[in-house]
Amino acid sequence: MSLLDSFFKLEEHGTSVRTEVIAGFTTFLTMAYIILVNPLILSGTGMNLDAVFVATCLAAALGTGIMALVANYPIALAPGMGLNAYFTFTVVGGMGVPWQTALGAVFISGIVFLAVSLFKVREAIVNAIPRSLKFAISAGVGMFLAIIALKNAGVIKAHPATYLTLGDIHSPTTLLAILGFFIIVALEYRKVPGSIILGILAVTALSIMFGLSKFGGVVAAVPSMAPTFMQMDLQGAMNAGLLGVIFVFFFVDLFDTTGTLIGVSHRAGLLDKDGKLPRLKRALMADSIAITVGAVMGTSSTTAYIESAAGTAVGGRTGLTSLVVAILFLACLWLSPLAKTVPPYATAPALCYVAVLMCRGLAEIEWDDLTESAPAVMTALAMPFTFSIADGIAFGFISYAALKLLSGRFAELKPAVLVIAGLWVFKLAFFA
Repeated sequence: MSLLDSFFKLEEHGTSVRTEVIAGFTTFLTMAYIILVNPLILSGTGMNLDAVFVATCLAAALGTGIMALVANYPIALAPGMGLNAYFTFTVVGGMGVPWQTALGAVFISGIVFLAVSLFKVREAIVNAIPRSLKFAISAGVGMFLAIIALKNAGVIKAHPATYLTLGDIHSPTTLLAILGFFIIVALEYRKVPGSIILGILAVTALSIMFGLSKFGGVVAAVPSMAPTFMQMDLQGAMNAGLLGVIFVFFFVDLFDTTGTLIGVSHRAGLLDKDGKLPRLKRALMADSIAITVGAVMGTSSTTAYIESAAGTAVGGRTGLTSLVVAILFLACLWLSPLAKTVPPYATAPALCYVAVLMCRGLAEIEWDDLTESAPAVMTALAMPFTFSIADGIAFGFISYAALKLLSGRFAELKPAVLVIAGLWVFKLAFFA
């Protein structure tokens, strides 16, 4: 215990081994749904579900373990929601890019992320992006997840005249998905740890009970990762047409991770007197390493999880909390049959709930300033309606720059915004 105390500086942070372990279990329960949801989403590209399951667990354990041992923060990492959907439905499904090439793009984005973390370029990029667009990107990703979830649940379906319409709400699977959403929200409101995973398991259990799906077991030997290990196509990812894809992987993860680190650390009282996060470079290194290694193993981008706030809420203050989470992710390697048992409509409620959380940022937008609110709305709405996170970001930056220029508010436009907007104009003009 004294070794743990001295390494993680428990006494200095006013915590104990018992508190940190409880915090680790709490964080893990709130984000354990990713080991079921991520393989299911990525398997839509043709990737082997078992191999992705192993890659998900290992990438989460690696990133969280580095965060624990190098940065000493109670922040957990895992493949990010939204980025896995972008990987599957936009890059592979929409653009027709092979999943091996998409993994190559993820790997390159991780290398870029590592470089900007080492040379402090990250601060310049983050500080240059308008506050309204940061919130809008998060909300837009949430809406993108929501439309996927509603489709998987059967709540919406395609229509030749109206594009979208109400699905078959009398279907047992659709009703179970709706019930799952109600269960998750109700449990979350009551502060029940692990509400998301409990909702998924409840829908799965009812599905098996009613004969809508089959039980595949819970525990088995760890599956082979060979179908996805080292399968990334770096040469294909360097194609000019995929530069926008690499940019989106990098850009979304940059803000997601930075925002989560600052947000969770602020709630836990870990920021210094100037409001900055000590050892930020080490924390970002953990994420960038997890992204690159995760791509090698066969999963989409890894990012910091806002669910880490659940652990800090019960007292987690050091990397020991993260170390517990990492160990629990490793233990999950033997649960692959459970991942295959969960049907898509059981994970749909989790996606919808995550969408609700991500849309909260819309409340922070300056609605009285049209040059701020209009680009934000364009960003958020374009993502689900174009079915592309990249296009949403492009519309946001282009409209923000154009409206500021046309309104005569040149002084509010930072050079980085003009550069990014210009790059998106070039990309859409020649590589759309």
